[in-house]
Amino acid sequence: MNVIKQRITETLEKNYMPYAMSVIVSRAIPEIDGFKPSHRKLLYTMYKMKLLNGQKTKSANVVGQTMQLNPHGDQAIYATLVRLTRGHDALLHPYIDSKGNFGKVSSRDMRYAASRYTEVKLDSLCEEVFKDIDKNTVDFVDNYDGRMKEPVLLPTRFPNVLTSANRGIAVGMASNICSFNLAEICSAVSKYIDDPEVNLSEVLTGPDFPTGGYLIYDEVILKEIYSSGTGSFKIRAKYRIDTKNNCLEVTEIPYTTTVEAIIEKIIELVKSGKIKEINDIRDETDLGGLKIAIDLKRGVDAEALMTKLYRFTPLEDSFSCNFNVLINGKPQVLGVQGLIREWLAFRIECLKRSMQYDLDTISKKLHLLNGLRKVLLDIDYAIKIVKDTDKDADVIPNLMKAFQIDEIQSEYVAEIKLRNLNKDYLINRISEINKLDAEAVKLNKYINSEHEIKQIIKKEQKEIAKKYGKPRQTEILHLEKVKFHEDKHEIEDFNIKLFITAHGYIKKVSLVSLRASNVHKMKDDDQIVQELDGTNLDDLLFFTNKHQVYKLKAHEIEEHKASNLGDYLANILKMDSDETVNYVVNTKEYEGYLIFAFENGKMAKVPLKSYETKTNRKKLVKAYSNESELKMIDYILEPTQYVLIRKSGADQYTTMIVGSDLIPEKATKNTVGVQISRMKKDSLLDFARKIELEEVTRNSNWLCNKIPGPGTVIDATIRNTLIK
Repeated sequence: MNVIKQRITETLEKNYMPYAMSVIVSRAIPEIDGFKPSHRKLLYTMYKMKLLNGQKTKSANVVGQTMQLNPHGDQAIYATLVRLTRGHDALLHPYIDSKGNFGKVSSRDMRYAASRYTEVKLDSLCEEVFKDIDKNTVDFVDNYDGRMKEPVLLPTRFPNVLTSANRGIAVGMASNICSFNLAEICSAVSKYIDDPEVNLSEVLTGPDFPTGGYLIYDEVILKEIYSSGTGSFKIRAKYRIDTKNNCLEVTEIPYTTTVEAIIEKIIELVKSGKIKEINDIRDETDLGGLKIAIDLKRGVDAEALMTKLYRFTPLEDSFSCNFNVLINGKPQVLGVQGLIREWLAFRIECLKRSMQYDLDTISKKLHLLNGLRKVLLDIDYAIKIVKDTDKDADVIPNLMKAFQIDEIQSEYVAEIKLRNLNKDYLINRISEINKLDAEAVKLNKYINSEHEIKQIIKKEQKEIAKKYGKPRQTEILHLEKVKFHEDKHEIEDFNIKLFITAHGYIKKVSLVSLRASNVHKMKDDDQIVQELDGTNLDDLLFFTNKHQVYKLKAHEIEEHKASNLGDYLANILKMDSDETVNYVVNTKEYEGYLIFAFENGKMAKVPLKSYETKTNRKKLVKAYSNESELKMIDYILEPTQYVLIRKSGADQYTTMIVGSDLIPEKATKNTVGVQISRMKKDSLLDFARKIELEEVTRNSNWLCNKIPGPGTVIDATIRNTLIK
């Protein structure tokens, strides 16, 4: 056997990369019209089958016809069709009206019927999706075998990409787009047209899902999603308490889970003994809607049990947003504002092309009518020419020569029936010229004015919202009103000592264990850089060099002995590869302040309360300013003094002592702070640290009473003494 050696990079480039690009561009990632290729091919097939206004047809017919555009098996095509139907309940605004069993998005085990049993047609909403598609609004390309044409995009009149939940997994990237309320999105488009810098939080309440439930409204998280297209929010199930039967009835569940997953998890918790308040659980979903019945033991607090179930089961679930969309064939992650901007540009182009199509049609008709008008000046002469011409082929040239019109105009005149050579018909044709001229002027005005087109789009949004808009399915639950399960009484509380090392290890040692042995084991060249006294119920805040703070409960860290290495922070916090911890704070009541000192001579004082969250969030971004390099973080409970050293040039140093009470408090976490030291050109803050009272007394001439202060000049020897 001959073995051919080939570099693996060449193999990947030749064989794998084309496949990866095909999956990204032609299968998994939606485009700006809100559709993946499989959706678009299916819906366009139904449009060509005249199922927009016609009667329903068997799903098998649609699947068979779609194979002419989509070279996949019938099961894959039918599965795509099922998700787009009204019966499946996966979309806020379904594209397909359906009859028969199409399963439910909220059920994993409820199978849909075979395609030969179900019937479908396009829903009325598709009128807005296909509007003017036959007027050259979008490009068409050959299908896979070159025998048909199919649209590259659909000219949807509303931002469909934001009103339909869409998920796709490609090669090396994915997309996960939540759905928003149609009326709110239409309003957001109009507001954006008026002001591209509009705050969308004032218009968009939040994501909306067909399965309902509660959206836990966290303004910070939603603003991040609106601006960047990434982030994660939580959805909760809705329930009611049947006091007569001592039962909980779950009636709406998160979009991201299923009835079976919820029931299985609850059964698992009951069997393991973690939940003891439940007697029985049943799926009582019927034609009346979804219902999970949970029978309670006597005397159980139903509200408290639900907070527990929210925490430990998919009755509360997260939706991770990743608004990855193909824009002109290139994947881009955009926020809501960015998607509206790109869709608006797409829609403007569609309208311009549609108007140009109408203008071209009018121009052709005007051309014919202008020829007719010339002939009408002497219609009898025209009739005589036709009558006196011996050969049929000479009629058109003779008319062209006699009336100075072109071949197309002559053909039009020659084809007029004898019965139409009456005064009424001819006057009506000529009167059309003025109307068509006026229409052409109007179209030219729109084509050359983007502002006018945007006003048309605003009008479209208002009409669509009025016609298809409906109330929110997912109810808003503001964060301050959310009840969370508290299990602090189940966690043992005792005094601990935390040790953080330079190499990024953390040890949680109980005081009892520390008294038994206080000899620390560490890696070579490692050393303890921070020691903290606290309790097992404390919150821990880890500030990193990436301007982020990670949060953990102290009880979530394994207890160690001093002779252990401890836990590696990068692993337990799931930090980035080049991310390191700068400083750790432990707290229970979030009292006191954090003091930040930056290289540009500014200092910031932020209340620790600014880092408190009602939900159990594991990471906060923009934890402190990234305007200048951080030189110091310090956590204080009372006024404290700091010594600062400013460096100018090679060995020129200035020092000053500043009190924390001089630094104004700022509630914003990533505040840039205030100027403390007067910075000269090419100068920077070289060093900052807390200074004890006796050291302040000894160097009282360095004290700063007003900021920004000039400082006192010192030499390198004093500087080296201060930084030790």
